[in-house]
Amino acid sequence: MEKTLNRIHPVSDPEATYFLQVSWEKDLGTGFGLLLSDCQCAWTGTVSESDISREAADIEMDREKYVEELRKALIAGEESTGKYNFVIS
Repeated sequence: MEKTLNRIHPVSDPEATYFLQVSWEKDLGTGFGLLLSDCQCAWTGTVSESDISREAADIEMDREKYVEELRKALIAGEESTGKYNFVIS
């Protein structure tokens, strides 16, 4: 299993710092787990392969391109700084 951990500052609260851990087996396209923490609370979730396919279809995006955008937004780290925004709700 592979994992990444990134520090994020959501646009919904730019002064706050959150940590986002993403874990996956083969690649993000086969599904992944998420853990989000503000160092006081933590939230977890999973995204299945069918969730990814459904979301790509819903936004009419090629599935492979959608998975690549997920990779950039969730695990690319420094190379994606400033290119993706997070909103915590």
